[in-house]
Amino acid sequence: MKLLLPADIYTVINKTIITEEDKRNLIALYEPIIGPIAVCLYLTLINDLNILGLQSEDLTHHHLMCVMKSDLITIKKARETLESVGLLKTYYKDGDVSSYIYELYSPMSAKEFLTHPIFNVVLYNNIGKREYENIISICQKVNFSLDGYEDVSMSINENFSSSTIIPEFDVRVKEKQSVNAKNVIDFDALVASIPKNILNERSLNKKMKDLINNLAFVYNLDTLKMSEIIRSTINENGFIVDKELRKKTREYYTYINNGKLPTLVYQAQPEYLRKPKGDSSKRAKLIYMFESVSPYDFLKAKYKGVNPTPRDLSLIEYLRLDLDLKPAVINVLLEYVLRTNNNKLSRAYVETIAGQWKRSGVETAEEAMNLAIKSKNKVVKTTKVTQKQIEKVPTWFKQDIKDEEISEEEKKELEELMKGIK
Repeated sequence: MKLLLPADIYTVINKTIITEEDKRNLIALYEPIIGPIAVCLYLTLINDLNILGLQSEDLTHHHLMCVMKSDLITIKKARETLESVGLLKTYYKDGDVSSYIYELYSPMSAKEFLTHPIFNVVLYNNIGKREYENIISICQKVNFSLDGYEDVSMSINENFSSSTIIPEFDVRVKEKQSVNAKNVIDFDALVASIPKNILNERSLNKKMKDLINNLAFVYNLDTLKMSEIIRSTINENGFIVDKELRKKTREYYTYINNGKLPTLVYQAQPEYLRKPKGDSSKRAKLIYMFESVSPYDFLKAKYKGVNPTPRDLSLIEYLRLDLDLKPAVINVLLEYVLRTNNNKLSRAYVETIAGQWKRSGVETAEEAMNLAIKSKNKVVKTTKVTQKQIEKVPTWFKQDIKDEEISEEEKKELEELMKGIK
């Protein structure tokens, strides 16, 4: 690609539907990360679109320089920033006058952004706890109790009759790009740094490269350091062992960070996914506990203050980073497995339940508790289960728990767990 020149042509193509809410999210959520120049470029490209908001006419980059009062180096850097966060795609065609196509994509919704494993952490680190909590309070969903109400809404077939067949046609929809860590590692340099008789280059398939890039990003490691770690995880056939790579990377990070893990492992439930306060029942207190403590601290409290084992940390990391389960859901899952499996965290057992909950779209502690109860009830109905096995379930399985007062012993246990809140 040649040097960007003022005379170079660009055309803006809108691949999505950009709403006023998107623009607010762009400023509130993206700007603290990508900066005001990148936001200005995105809004300027929107403004270049025709009256239907579909496409712009052919424009020169001199036009951008005049509108933004910026030089081309600054504009190009802003463009690359937009590309890296999934808001823009750029296509280039060489010629006497170079041509560019800029495709616009929607910002994430507040919910998607604040639960994204990368953006959520970067935003918190960039703006600090106070501003972050302010954003959470603005984005928080309003919860209204429907107890005692009956849903009397009419369905479409009750109010309309179908008498014609409508032809199919393409309709514009909101389109977003997935955002993954890419090009964190220089794989040419990585391969060159490892002797050929040690590494089988076929092991560096797309899945493995994605894993290496993501680990390098999460643990803030460069190519040379990843190369050192990878060498210790190669088996006798020259292939990189996935589990060993995860383990060694985590061990290195904790060693140079005085035992600390990446921020994600220490996160508690996002505020907007928590149950509204006010309910004083035992069940509500348990939900509050699941929502307020990070999975790491929850497990530490379960172990009476002893730090979780490396195997347990690996499991939490898998649930949080790979499956993207919410912290409160992980806590409910850990509680459920420990109660029903003789205080053992069997990875296969945990992964089976976690996969089901992920497919069910569970995001809150209450949803996870309800799904656990529903699944257990199915097992009781369809298999021969002893009374002793039925009793080995968490206290929140009891139907009348909403009306129960919390006992002194349970209160003490909750207080111990709540000490882990960070």
